Amino acid sequence: MSMTGFIVAIPARHASTRLPGKPLLPLAGEPMIRHVVRRAQAAGAAQVVVATDDARIAAALEGSGATMAMTRADHASGSDRLAECAELLGWSDDAIVVNLQGDEPLAPASGIRAVAEALARSDAPMATLATPIETVEELFNPNCVKVVRAADESALYFSRAPLPWARDAFAASRDALPTNTPFLRHIGIYAYRAGFLRRFAKLAPTLLERTESLEQLRALEHGYRIVVRIAPEAFPPGVDTAADLAQAERLLTKKV
Repeated sequence: MSMTGFIVAIPARHASTRLPGKPLLPLAGEPMIRHVVRRAQAAGAAQVVVATDDARIAAALEGSGATMAMTRADHASGSDRLAECAELLGWSDDAIVVNLQGDEPLAPASGIRAVAEALARSDAPMATLATPIETVEELFNPNCVKVVRAADESALYFSRAPLPWARDAFAASRDALPTNTPFLRHIGIYAYRAGFLRRFAKLAPTLLERTESLEQLRALEHGYRIVVRIAPEAFPPGVDTAADLAQAERLLTKKV
């Protein structure tokens, strides 16, 4: 499929546990969700859709050029929300859909394109990105999700734990990252074909998914392959806390 035809779909719910109303929080003079939409448009998406359950988010995006999809409030995950969106908008089964989280106002356009291209060039039903971990603090941070890949770039496992475990090196010291060990931070951006997105949402939640609170493990546990490509440039973490929001403000203001 031509990369000019990919869709970027942004799930955005109002009820965030740590930052209520997160999509609407002010960031560099605008609601955060407008920055996310702008990043998707800069990536060259043929269509940018915001799937939300709150009219206030829809109102904040008037004039942004995004298509609004009003979805149910009871979805357990962003992928489930986008599956409803696929039905509402009638996407064809072979349409490439990039799931860009609504709290990624600094997502680089190159990364959004890269995950769509990774799916288009693979026979896997799902694709995502990763980037090398550079500090031991990041490796041991449970909010930093790690991914371990096979030789063919398929995901073997995603975890909040520090993986892979460098047994000998960590037995001696945990003050620095061991060399020659493929520590990768998972970047929470996904691409699927719309047909798989519909199937994925119907899969039963799995034990590992619930244990780690990572929905991508549902796909692995049900036997589906996820291809993991290295992001072409730095991909700043999303906004989960007030400190993250302040950091995003500093970075956006610096860019402007």
